[in-house]
Amino acid sequence: MDGLIITDKPAGWTSHDVVVKLRKILGEKRIGHAGTLDPLATGVLIITVGQATRLFPYLSRADKTYTGQITLGQATDTYDSLGKLVGEKCQQYPDINPVEKALESLTGELDQFPPPFSAKKINGQRAFELARRGQRPELKPVKINVYRFFVLNYQPPEITFQVECSSGTYIRSLAHELGQKLGCGAHLSKLRRIVSGPYSEADARSPKQIEELQRAQLSSQFIIPLDYVLSWQPAIWVEANGQLKFQHGQPLGLQDLIKVDLRRRDQADPAIFRVLTEDNHLLGLARFKPEEKLFQPDVVFQRQRSSSL
Repeated sequence: MDGLIITDKPAGWTSHDVVVKLRKILGEKRIGHAGTLDPLATGVLIITVGQATRLFPYLSRADKTYTGQITLGQATDTYDSLGKLVGEKCQQYPDINPVEKALESLTGELDQFPPPFSAKKINGQRAFELARRGQRPELKPVKINVYRFFVLNYQPPEITFQVECSSGTYIRSLAHELGQKLGCGAHLSKLRRIVSGPYSEADARSPKQIEELQRAQLSSQFIIPLDYVLSWQPAIWVEANGQLKFQHGQPLGLQDLIKVDLRRRDQADPAIFRVLTEDNHLLGLARFKPEEKLFQPDVVFQRQRSSSL
């Protein structure tokens, strides 16, 4: 079983909880996830199965869209509602105009500090492990991009928002920074990921739904076959001799190609190409080296026996 499962992560579960559950349901050890969601959050979590686990670097960097709720009035040590309240409680909430201006100031390319209670590693230890021991993790800022961050509804002290951002963005940190800008403290109280790359909540199934479909032997209704994965990347097609070269880790030249499709979606990496057989089976990924005019194997899969596309 190789491919992707788009899950709808329940509240209170860690992303790893979803992985453990699906390992039991599918009887497959090679399962991972791309794009961690905090226990507070729900929504789209991409699960990789079998050989698709090797595609984690390409799937996890996709842009994300979230909806959620920020509670004004007081910050917390975790930057969300699961943490301890810190600082003084705000007695007066701002009007909508300052809120919208503060959100707008948190868009564009930003240097963002991860929350102290995060999975970031510092000298081999997770930041949250240090924070739980009362230590202050020395976290370095990370460059992120917030494309849009806007109010859906404002009923003080609750801001219902939507944010579109690059991979690696901590929405908890955005909520905390918003509170600082407004001078009244704030924390994230609800979060739902509605889009991850090309996949949306409409594509997602809960662990319970997946279990029911698997029991009914209807796995085709929840797993995206390997041949369809990363379909937004440009592609090249190779004949039999080119296929053998690629599967042995040898670079492909232009003479090895029978067809090229340069079309790609906005989030595609222009240097990465899907490598396909004549009958449209995905052999893996290659990185184009323009100076040498060669396609260097990046990921090589075992030959897929099932036919699709």
